[in-house]
Amino acid sequence: MRMRIATVALAVLGSSALTACGAAAYTAGASAASSSTAAASSSTAAASSSTAAAAGYAGYGSAAATPVSRTSTTATAARATTVRLAKTSDGKILVDSGGFTLYLFTADKHGTDRCIHVSGCAAVWPPLTVSGKPSAGSGVNSRLLGTISIGGGRHQVTYDGHPLYTYTGDGSPGATDYVGATSFGGTWWAVNASGSAVH
Repeated sequence: MRMRIATVALAVLGSSALTACGAAAYTAGASAASSSTAAASSSTAAASSSTAAAAGYAGYGSAAATPVSRTSTTATAARATTVRLAKTSDGKILVDSGGFTLYLFTADKHGTDRCIHVSGCAAVWPPLTVSGKPSAGSGVNSRLLGTISIGGGRHQVTYDGHPLYTYTGDGSPGATDYVGATSFGGTWWAVNASGSAVH
């Protein structure tokens, strides 16, 4: 009887020991797995952070790598201004280098731009300016071409003493829809090769 009790006791103790060992092993395994999961999460977070940073840099880099197109004001100012004669629905009139109609302003005096002294006028009827001397195109009398100073280091082209202007409303070269328009205290006429107003 004592032998059987001892055997049962040993069996119970062995089972407890095995259970304890198994529990310890399980706990250790779970702990290791938890550590691995945490490490993996940390790596994923680091990778995400790295990806976000890379994306942010890439976006910045892309913007920085694409230069903003700019027009050189120096090059524009230095561009030669040619006054030429063009055939339009109003006859042959003076046009600028781009073929746009040139106007005289009846409020001007000989060799004097009055438009620049009227609020808003020059924004609608910009003076034809030049750096250096204007060139005479085909059909234009070079002796009638000249310039006047209009301040700020700018020089306006004149023809037979008339300061010349363009009009911001002209949508295409040779347009004459606004020839004869009245605004800012005067009338705006096109100009022919002899320097006279085209009515």
